[in-house]
Amino acid sequence: MTTVEHPVDVASAASSGASATERFHTDKSPYEAVKDTPAARVDLLAREVLSAVHDTIRRHRVTYDEYNALKAWLIDVGQDGEWPLFLDVWLEHAVEDVATDHRSGNKGSIEGPYYVPGSPDLGAKGTIPMRDSEAGTPLVWRGRITDTQGVPLQGKVELWHADDDGFYSQFAPGIPEWNLRGSFSTGADGAFEITTIRPAPYQIPTDGSCGRLISAAGWHAWRPAHMHVKVSAAGHELLTAQLYFPGDEHNDDDIASAVKPELILEPQVEADGTQSVNYEFALDPERS
Repeated sequence: MTTVEHPVDVASAASSGASATERFHTDKSPYEAVKDTPAARVDLLAREVLSAVHDTIRRHRVTYDEYNALKAWLIDVGQDGEWPLFLDVWLEHAVEDVATDHRSGNKGSIEGPYYVPGSPDLGAKGTIPMRDSEAGTPLVWRGRITDTQGVPLQGKVELWHADDDGFYSQFAPGIPEWNLRGSFSTGADGAFEITTIRPAPYQIPTDGSCGRLISAAGWHAWRPAHMHVKVSAAGHELLTAQLYFPGDEHNDDDIASAVKPELILEPQVEADGTQSVNYEFALDPERS
């Protein structure tokens, strides 16, 4: 592994937004998934969204100055490449709630804008790729993948998270390509053991259009420390989640509204200062 100086002053909302937009178009085919949607449903959803906006305008007597400021801001969001950030921070949690409310297994959470498929497969036990002097407290995570009845499943845990400065590899300059990204494939016992570092809380980018909204509304931009996962096994629904840490001051007011009590870990401190945690995943069967 190579030690790389982290150019914090070079990372920007525009650069990370452009990377997120490019990655979204590369990895997803959103129109194909809904190509057979009836016109009546498109009409229903579009009309109700517009009606809600119209209602807000009328109830709060929005002025032309406010309307033009909104118009300019929406244009800037696109020019800044921040639509993935805006949608994933402020809307995705509601979509995720609807999409998974039938599940009896583990709770999920939002994917966010910084997922990259194809991370290196490290087997059932391994250390996630990181720089030689990666900042952060070492964390060893042990767990299993099972079905909802507790029967072990052979499957895979994809893990990714920000570094100690709050930056993600492939979305900020100067970080090795797969830094703090890895896949862990289990055997028939479903067991895995992952060595990584405990991530830190961070602010979403504030130097672009989303930051201007946050400032104008008097909000904060903080996300609590978290690790992203995708957990999969044949014949079972894919679980996308974020795992959090106790005591974080932003667990209760996460800017992305993505924290759930079931997703908060309980790390233990070992004699050498390393932290360890046990957390397992129960996957729901695929729906017919």
